[in-house]
Amino acid sequence: MAIFKRLAGEFLGSGLLLCAVVGSGIFAEELTQDAALRVLINAIAIGLALAVLIWWFAPISGAHFNPAVTTAAVIRGETSLPLGIGYAVAQVIGAVSGSIASNLMFGLPAVTISSFDRLNLGTFVSEIVATAALVTLVLTLSQRGEGRLGPVVIGAWITAAIFFTSSTTFANPAVTLARIVTDSMTGINPTSALGFITAQVIGVPIGILVARFFREAQSA
Repeated sequence: MAIFKRLAGEFLGSGLLLCAVVGSGIFAEELTQDAALRVLINAIAIGLALAVLIWWFAPISGAHFNPAVTTAAVIRGETSLPLGIGYAVAQVIGAVSGSIASNLMFGLPAVTISSFDRLNLGTFVSEIVATAALVTLVLTLSQRGEGRLGPVVIGAWITAAIFFTSSTTFANPAVTLARIVTDSMTGINPTSALGFITAQVIGVPIGILVARFFREAQSA
């Protein structure tokens, strides 16, 4: 039962996160033609929702909501491989479900493959940086025993990173896959998604190494 609750937490948390990502994007498109204001609305909704979801699900599943974070936990021996695989599956299914729910909430077709081409050198590098930084922050919070600060630290970081990275910081393979099925401002076409996920995979070990480096510096 405990494992089921953990998987359910990752599923529901990922789904609600995508409701915030996609739903706020669709709503922003309906509210204004100002691109900067649209991004602001989207960033605030994502940051606040992520903070609440981490607070809610951290005691249940650890509030990963992200295969990159789960992979880092498995590599570090903090999560078993079978549970990590279960988490990743739950995250992807939950995230896609969240995108579909958002489409339906705003009267759009349940699934529409995005035509938004986001991939170029700048966004590829951005996703490496964004993913590495996110993994570093999550591991650093754990190393310092300050997991209670996760909602504030991670929520604030993602909100800021949406503005200072050219990719608008996906940093999450489940989120990336889920955004394929919405042809709204937050969507991404399949080809770009593959490039983003490749960059995210590269970012995970970098984040682990950076967190390890600074942990060793602190203990020296």
